[in-house]
Amino acid sequence: MSDQVNVPADAAASGGLQAIVEPLLAWYDRHRRILPWREQPTAYRVWVSEIMLQQTRVEAVKPYYEQFMRALPDVETLACADEETLLKLWEGLGYYNRVRNLQKAARQIMEVHGGRIPDTYEQLLSLSGIGSYTAGAVASIAYGKPYPAVDGNVLRVLARIRKDERLISEQKVKQAVERELQDVMPDGRPGDFNQAMMEIGACVCTPSGAPDCGSCPLADLCLAHRDGVETAYPKKASGKARAVEQKTVLVIRDEDRVALRRRPAQGLLAGMYEFPWLEGHCTQEEVADYLNRIGIKAIRILPLQDAKHIFTHKEWHMKGYGIQTDELEPRARSAETQDWIYIRSEETRHKYPIPTAFAAYTQLLKIKLGKENWKEEQE
Repeated sequence: MSDQVNVPADAAASGGLQAIVEPLLAWYDRHRRILPWREQPTAYRVWVSEIMLQQTRVEAVKPYYEQFMRALPDVETLACADEETLLKLWEGLGYYNRVRNLQKAARQIMEVHGGRIPDTYEQLLSLSGIGSYTAGAVASIAYGKPYPAVDGNVLRVLARIRKDERLISEQKVKQAVERELQDVMPDGRPGDFNQAMMEIGACVCTPSGAPDCGSCPLADLCLAHRDGVETAYPKKASGKARAVEQKTVLVIRDEDRVALRRRPAQGLLAGMYEFPWLEGHCTQEEVADYLNRIGIKAIRILPLQDAKHIFTHKEWHMKGYGIQTDELEPRARSAETQDWIYIRSEETRHKYPIPTAFAAYTQLLKIKLGKENWKEEQE
């Protein structure tokens, strides 16, 4: 049986978005995914899930969400958690400022709101790390308030339906869409409507490749589908090329331990642990000279596989060396090694969060990151 409703294709083309509400909710009632945060939509659970889902796929989020809820089941435990615990729970999920802001907001909630997550859109917006999308999601899903939650999925769906030529990357476009959706939020089901918009974008009107128009309840409303130009929308500005940084990663170890160092408290991957590295792609001889200079006597220096990690605005192109030494800790601490630590690989199971940028080198030491670590513990 088809979910499509025969509605004139121009009905939603010029702001008449009321036409999408009924068919979208009917489709959602039949096809919505069963997700852990949907089954118990408390404000805390919805909030944490929405922060995790920013720029991250649902399937990738599920194990992280479940582990996070086991460890930090409420606002108070989140507010009181130490930084290393937070980062370890987020290890491998990326965009680590998300969890820092999550904790900042939790502390605001404890101090200003008596431990209860606010139920008004305006108060939600005042919390760290919460913008209009997250405020709308929490207000509508957890509290039943009629506020839209407009993310990339929503912007893409509406751009295709209306053949909207505006750039969805522009804040003014997002704000205009929020105002338009505000006028059509359905009484009694604002949370379901927002989730249905996200769901149709994530599962049917997808960003990569051709959308599955045959399964879409809005196909009869969609101008891009009518004209066969679905993939021409939404319009996006051409992105800037990412900067490339070359690094030489040093996996320095003795029989039992490996050297790590903590990244600075501010900036990219703040507070995470990493292998020592040198700028540029160094030769084996250059690495040997560096080790001699900092007081580490290498028994063997062997090349490891090259690796690449892509961040939002930059790429790391890494060359690696495995370095074996009898005495891991330098004889004399230098400025370069004073913040190094020397640990056994198994200690990273519960401590020392390491970003997945170094995954090619943690595998050498049988260090498992994030969900792979938890999966092994639960088996």
